[in-house]
Amino acid sequence: MTVIEQIQQAGHPLISVEFFPPKNDAAQAVFTNGAVELIGLKPDFVSVTCGAGGSAAGPTLEISKQLGTLGYKTVIPHCTCVGMSRDELARSSDALVEQGFQNIMALRGDPPRGEKVFKPAADGFRYASELIAFLRERHPQLCIGTAGYPEKHPEAPSLEADILRLKEKVDAGADFITTQLFLHNPVYFKFVEKCRDAGITVPIVPGLLPIISLEQIKRMQTFCEFHVPEVLLHNLEAAQNDPVKMERIGLYWAIEQISELVESGAPGIHLYLLNRAKTAFYPELFACLSRVRK
Repeated sequence: MTVIEQIQQAGHPLISVEFFPPKNDAAQAVFTNGAVELIGLKPDFVSVTCGAGGSAAGPTLEISKQLGTLGYKTVIPHCTCVGMSRDELARSSDALVEQGFQNIMALRGDPPRGEKVFKPAADGFRYASELIAFLRERHPQLCIGTAGYPEKHPEAPSLEADILRLKEKVDAGADFITTQLFLHNPVYFKFVEKCRDAGITVPIVPGLLPIISLEQIKRMQTFCEFHVPEVLLHNLEAAQNDPVKMERIGLYWAIEQISELVESGAPGIHLYLLNRAKTAFYPELFACLSRVRK
């Protein structure tokens, strides 16, 4: 079943989790154990980010297949423009479809580490909208997701300009949007309102990262722009010598975010767990996620 069909038919907010391909044998063991544990969360779908070089074939395809064998019914591989020509993207997407995947997350992707400017591959795509149009034409049956930035893409001159680019992605064929992380729910509500005003009507799923440390916040802010509410920052700073307390503060903050988002009609909750399965099984957070489906 496609994600858009699930959203339309579920009758309750959906829960999804993002995985990323492990980089070595030790990380593979952590990933496999965590993936087995997370079955207990019963996510409606899971996504898998691209491996090195951006290819959806290779690590992403293998991990996506592994998740299927573990019992995850709907797995969404990511597909990016990074380092990929049109022919390579054609082969990569064909491989995913041949393996039975009905959903793809289509993204431009970030510049390689150490580079600030995205450079498309020879005969590749510069923008996600181009990739989405390509996938929609080549595989019209696919359900295509894409990313939205509630506090704008780091390269965009303004949120308004970024939403216009997002509209281009939807017009090119994106069926739903998953947001980058945010820690202040009014940011999401304002973003959705502006998207609707711009004519974007597809579901917009909020993406959340349960914070576990100040260091994690600083690291994530190198990838995307997001505001850290003063009260959260103050509480984390006061507990920075106590990792357990810091993690509890972040998890309770996520619980409050989830509760408000669900009550306000969000179509689902997408969790960036960074392959840390144990985060989802923090008792209060697990109970909160279980209530989402009721």
